[in-house]
Amino acid sequence: MSRLGELLVRENLISITQLQKALEAQRKSGGRLGQNLTKLGIISEAELTNFLAKQYGVPSINLSEFEIAPEVIALVPPELAKRHQLIPVNRTGQTLIVVMADPSNIYAIDDLKFRTGLNIEVVVASEQAIEEAIQRYYDKPAGIIDQSLEGLVDEIDYETGGEEEVSSGIDITKQASEAPVVKLCNAILLNAIKKNASDIHIEPYEKSYRVRYRIDGMLYEEQPPLPLRLKNAITSRFKIMSNLDISERRLPQDGRIKLRIGKDKEMDFRVSVLPTLFGEKIVLRLLDKSNLQLDMTKLGFDPEPLEAFKESINKPYGMVLVTGPTGSGKTTTLYSALSELNKTTRNISTAEDPVEYNLVGINQVQVNDAVGLNFAAALRAFLRQDPNIIMVGEIRDFETAEIAVKAALTGHLVLSTLHTNDAPSTVSRLLNMGIEPFLVTASVNLILAQRLARKICQDCKQPAEKNVAQLIKMGMKPEVAESIVQYRGVGCRTCNGTGYKGRIALYEVMPFYESLKELVLQGASAAEIKAEAIRNGLQTLRMSGLKKIAEGITTPEEVMRVTVGD
Repeated sequence: MSRLGELLVRENLISITQLQKALEAQRKSGGRLGQNLTKLGIISEAELTNFLAKQYGVPSINLSEFEIAPEVIALVPPELAKRHQLIPVNRTGQTLIVVMADPSNIYAIDDLKFRTGLNIEVVVASEQAIEEAIQRYYDKPAGIIDQSLEGLVDEIDYETGGEEEVSSGIDITKQASEAPVVKLCNAILLNAIKKNASDIHIEPYEKSYRVRYRIDGMLYEEQPPLPLRLKNAITSRFKIMSNLDISERRLPQDGRIKLRIGKDKEMDFRVSVLPTLFGEKIVLRLLDKSNLQLDMTKLGFDPEPLEAFKESINKPYGMVLVTGPTGSGKTTTLYSALSELNKTTRNISTAEDPVEYNLVGINQVQVNDAVGLNFAAALRAFLRQDPNIIMVGEIRDFETAEIAVKAALTGHLVLSTLHTNDAPSTVSRLLNMGIEPFLVTASVNLILAQRLARKICQDCKQPAEKNVAQLIKMGMKPEVAESIVQYRGVGCRTCNGTGYKGRIALYEVMPFYESLKELVLQGASAAEIKAEAIRNGLQTLRMSGLKKIAEGITTPEEVMRVTVGD
């Protein structure tokens, strides 16, 4: 790379004699010119990197501060990274951010564009740093057990209701108890805790066996995949830990693992095993009570919607419904409401499927369809238990909805969830279930819809280029779109190069005003109900998201991902 030498001499950063000395060293020992210049102490790595960044007008980064996500590394094959001396660090939409020592290498950029099908954005780092990163991410097998977990994998303990040896599975049981399998399964669980994952997916395919972690609502694949030959042993190990039948491979099974890590940390995992074409898929949901956020002001509520929600849950009777898709934080919102209502003067009963967290002072019932204890049966039993407040995990059918409505009309406060897209369409859902319009208007106090959006990582948060047209298209007022400062995360070790860390809830809180009740009784559509609610001051999910963008908490891409336009 004699061009680099010429540029350095022209800028008076090195002399011609020093350049010749470095070229001689390059001829003898190989390597690139930049490496030889730094190795001989002619120029420091930092000086060289800053010079290249200035010369080509691109940002420079310190690769040692980055933890590159495995799915980003997987986008560029090892031979391509080594041939062109580059490494991918982040992906945002259709753009791949790549670190190169020579940003003028158009051939490498075109090659990468062709191989990945993505737009390439270049940042610069020293050759030495890139080489070390290539060795770290491509040459070393980045298995699930890394150095930070090695000390813990043997300290893990678990509780079940007992282990039975099944005659048809004795060999697998033996294999599942062998040290490598035990250590690997423990490491999968510990790695999920370390990464703050909410779920673990262990999935068998014809020729591969992969692990994915759901972090802040997005799934990330762990590299390399698990050994396919250990598929049955790993499945059996998790079944033993969660007290499931290891001989049953044709039916879905559900269980629970309670872990003790070291002396002071406990963690619960909800386990679901599902037979698939190439084996059993295991999904584990992490339930960490220490991370349960029950303070409503920290969940993402704005002051006015929070006041309306608190007013509704503090009414002596009626129904408060929380809606949203799976994983949108409905249970956390309900638990936060229950913790606020939990006083010794009140009798609170909950029917849940499953009970995710144990709350002291609240009577929690685990629904069990196998023995006939469904939501409707639990609700009927609650009404004979002199309750003040009832929480039903989910209204799934007419029977449950009917009993819940009757309970709300007979002096009880009922909290529950439904799966609908927004607050106004919840009314249509109840009517479609068979509940009469006059019962809906008489029983419902408030409907709350919610979504979870990823927050910008605080450690790498930077002002970003503002797309005013996009913000206006999303529904932001032009004067607001012009005045706000937009941010994004550039990616760092804290957020694994994603630019996001943690999540914030977006809320749509719809109190049941008299004008809305009138519309429901007249048979109005969900669109008409929504229009009237907005006239009454409803802040939709999209509006809530736009507010979070203006406050610099999240990005437009994230809000568009979790909400639809109004």
